[in-house]
Amino acid sequence: MAIGFTGSPLLRLDHERSDAAALARHRGDPRALVLLLDGLDPITDTAGGLSWAPIAECDPAAELALLGMLEQRPAFVALTPDARGKPAFALFRVLAGLPGPDAAIWGAARGLVDWHARHRFCGRCGVMTEVTRAGWCRRCPSCAADHFPRTDPVVIMLAEHAGRVLVGRQPRFPPGRYSALAGFIEVGESVEEAVARELFEEAGVRATAVRYVASQPWPLPGSQLMLACVAAVDGDVLTLDHEELEHAMWVDREGVRMALASAPGAPFLAPPAYAIAHTLLAWWADQA
Repeated sequence: MAIGFTGSPLLRLDHERSDAAALARHRGDPRALVLLLDGLDPITDTAGGLSWAPIAECDPAAELALLGMLEQRPAFVALTPDARGKPAFALFRVLAGLPGPDAAIWGAARGLVDWHARHRFCGRCGVMTEVTRAGWCRRCPSCAADHFPRTDPVVIMLAEHAGRVLVGRQPRFPPGRYSALAGFIEVGESVEEAVARELFEEAGVRATAVRYVASQPWPLPGSQLMLACVAAVDGDVLTLDHEELEHAMWVDREGVRMALASAPGAPFLAPPAYAIAHTLLAWWADQA
């Protein structure tokens, strides 16, 4: 089961991130590469893959984060303090064409650059922090607190009842697109509890059993970990939260298969293939 933004070929060098000599060696390696970004967005080459530049072309004063080793070459990304990116739907064509390994590299790099841009000041005392551990930590020079890149857990789920699943759409979606419902896990919640709460809050259905299916790192926006689940519910009557959902509907397996195949007459436009909602729908469609 191929999942978007996974399968990175990078060898992460956690054991070298605090080794000043190793970092100097990697930064001084003439084979080293720097990932090219437009703010937070990928810049693609003529083949549709990521674009890289030799480290010699990088500003010597630039703050770099070590992504890892890529085909035995050190790979870096510049930490741009004011980096901004386009929303996911504006990157659809680029992301749909990125090879899987490149998408995984970009997802990690985007999340790292975005985290640094958002967390320049200490959350404990407010002093500006400094980049440490090769870009994988920020340390406060005042109170010595260490701050690490964070990942926010999000549940994304299909409610299931009588051989059908629930899909919904938000107003910002492209016309005709529906997806699985989703929401952030709150403090003190398990995955199962978050699934049940979000389904009830957004659609008014009550979960009776929750099955975990797969996970995906999701870099749009920030850095999230999508936890994909299917939840059996006790009824199909919907009470929608219209601040969250514009519309929702129940779809059977044939309808889901038609949507995934972009078939004429499909009941909805499926999420893009790089989204775990697409993977989740495909998984469910294959269960019968």
